[in-house]
Amino acid sequence: MRTTYRMRAGRFLGVLAAGLIILGVAAILWALGLPAVAVSVFVTLGGLITLAGLWILIWPPKIAKLRDTGIEVRGVRTPWTDVTEVGRVETTHGEAIVLRTKQPDHSILLPIAWLAPGRSASLETALRDRLNAAHGYTIWDGTAPDGNDRAE
Repeated sequence: MRTTYRMRAGRFLGVLAAGLIILGVAAILWALGLPAVAVSVFVTLGGLITLAGLWILIWPPKIAKLRDTGIEVRGVRTPWTDVTEVGRVETTHGEAIVLRTKQPDHSILLPIAWLAPGRSASLETALRDRLNAAHGYTIWDGTAPDGNDRAE
């Protein structure tokens, strides 16, 4: 099973706004009677930037892909067996979810500000569940083991 987490779409409203501003400049140039070539350049540029802004708003970039075998964060794949801990840290850019790995200098950070509102808790829970499953951990239900249940 694969779960994908995407960036907050609101972070990219500026791209759409820039395209609309350029289209507005094209309208002003047309109203002033500038040559059609200059107007068409601004219309083309503004139109392409506006379309790119709409594309990014509809399909924001992927932050993390959780798979049964590992996690892919911004294009870097790490198997679950290499991840040792999931937690939260405070960084210079705000709070982030950190995945600590077996390699000392290879912590993976997922800034919470990048996620859509309300998705950070579900991401953190999913990360912990996948990490526990990969290492064979189960949640103790509080009952005593059977007499047939022997330690390995």
